Amino acid sequence: MRLAKLSRTLMMLASLPVLASCAFAQANVKPNDVRSQLAKPATGQSQPPAAPSKPAAKAPASAAAGKSTKGPVEKTTDEKAPAARRDPFETLLNKARAGDAPPENLPPGKAGLMVSALRINGIVRGSGGMIAIVSNGQQRVYFLREGDKLYDGSVDKITLDAISFHEFGKDAFGKPLEHQVTKRLYPSPGEQQ
Repeated sequence: MRLAKLSRTLMMLASLPVLASCAFAQANVKPNDVRSQLAKPATGQSQPPAAPSKPAAKAPASAAAGKSTKGPVEKTTDEKAPAARRDPFETLLNKARAGDAPPENLPPGKAGLMVSALRINGIVRGSGGMIAIVSNGQQRVYFLREGDKLYDGSVDKITLDAISFHEFGKDAFGKPLEHQVTKRLYPSPGEQQ
């Protein structure tokens, strides 16, 4: 019990100098100084808040002679720009793939179709086999059969609900990469079409 009373008393005594310094600092701030600080345009660099204004002391001899004195030299953005930092949660491989834009001059027809840009519109069973009706980003419609060659792959198998492609490409380091891609006619909510 005595310890609790003693700690409260010590806490109150320790807080008195803090309260006094806060009151003193608040008394020295003038509203005009605050307004002038808020009116200054932001330079993009964080600067420490200005100290409260004090009465001007004797001007230096260079100012009296008509020369202007400069304060501390500020670094401009031209001298040294801060280095851009990479997001640590973004993988390097995804960043490299995002930079891979589709080629500008794709060949016409089926040979210019990219597997990643295809949208399946329908699948039909015919006397000659299965035919997939697909469209590209420009909403042009194409009919694909098993074995057709595309820009970055080929059609492996067509079933009533999906198309399997054999896609060719390169990874972020330029190594050739081949994998099987299956696109469904009616994808589930988590799948891409």
